[in-house]
Amino acid sequence: MMLSAQQMHSLPDFFVDIPDPRRAQGRRHSLPTVLAIACGAILCGMRGYKAIADWAQSLGPKARERLRCRRVNGRYRVPSESIIRDVMIRVAPTDLDRSVQRWNQAYGQQDSTLAIDGKTMCNALDINGHQTHVMSVVGHHTKTCYTQKKLALFP
Repeated sequence: MMLSAQQMHSLPDFFVDIPDPRRAQGRRHSLPTVLAIACGAILCGMRGYKAIADWAQSLGPKARERLRCRRVNGRYRVPSESIIRDVMIRVAPTDLDRSVQRWNQAYGQQDSTLAIDGKTMCNALDINGHQTHVMSVVGHHTKTCYTQKKLALFP
């Protein structure tokens, strides 16, 4: 799933009422921002703390601003992998689940039918010389691409 600018901007709002389990001392990133980044990454297909942190690092300045990252010396900073992991382990799962369900009700996809399509990429060879194949799942009504996977075909 690709998050729109409006979805990114609103995502932290869904986590403001979750109690922060961290000590006040040394908190650099707000809890809604950390949770919004983690959930945004997961919605975009990331799995695991490293993938979530890598996704956060790859965000551009506008996306970082929309997710309300803290600003230091004119640049928006994202939380590290250890901060994301610490927050995700310590936050109450029921609070997180309730907030994510509210977001899903507001922004969840409205597709009841999906289309699966595949293409073989011309001149796109992996290191073994096999052609690359791309499969996508797209919603009929919203035309949203839910997921896209790349694999090398075997001869």
